[in-house]
Amino acid sequence: MTVFERLSKINVNEYVEKKDGLTYLSWAWAWSVTKKECPDASYTLLPTEYDDALGFMCHTSVTIEGQTLEMWLPVMDGKNKSMKKQAYTYSTKYGDKQVEAATTFDINKTMMRCLVKNLAMFGLGIYIYAGEDLPEAEPTKAPEPVKTPEVLIELKKDTDNWKKAVGFVQANKEQGIDALVKRLGVKYKISAELKKELAKICSQ
Repeated sequence: MTVFERLSKINVNEYVEKKDGLTYLSWAWAWSVTKKECPDASYTLLPTEYDDALGFMCHTSVTIEGQTLEMWLPVMDGKNKSMKKQAYTYSTKYGDKQVEAATTFDINKTMMRCLVKNLAMFGLGIYIYAGEDLPEAEPTKAPEPVKTPEVLIELKKDTDNWKKAVGFVQANKEQGIDALVKRLGVKYKISAELKKELAKICSQ
């Protein structure tokens, strides 16, 4: 079995936490399991980048059995707003909200979450990013057929749904763009132009 096949079959549900609708996997547990399955695994914390307009971006690199993959993740607060060197405010329908300045703790926490996301590229916990509850090898009965919602969500750029779709494509490139678009099409209405954008992302 390949590294991806081995790691993607592991059920990580016991070690995840949910916060604000998002699922987080313990980096310590993720790395421990990876090392047990793949003793030669190693990782590198790459330099954190900063842009005055966008904020901080963390990068990691993982190498397993001769294959190296990289991942990136922005430093965000509890509301998934990018954190910068200085605090700033933004407007909502409920009034102005403030994003605190990023600290070294925020950057370190994001770096380790980025590592977990990086490990998902090798298969560990990848079903979490695909929005599924269990890994492929876990079900003991045939899964129920996926039902297409009555109204599809129109996928638009620069939205949270677009970010989710891009993250899904980046984490599942090996499946091919046709299969990924088909899976995304269960929930989203995707224009021909955005399909081309996703295809470019998948090929990077």
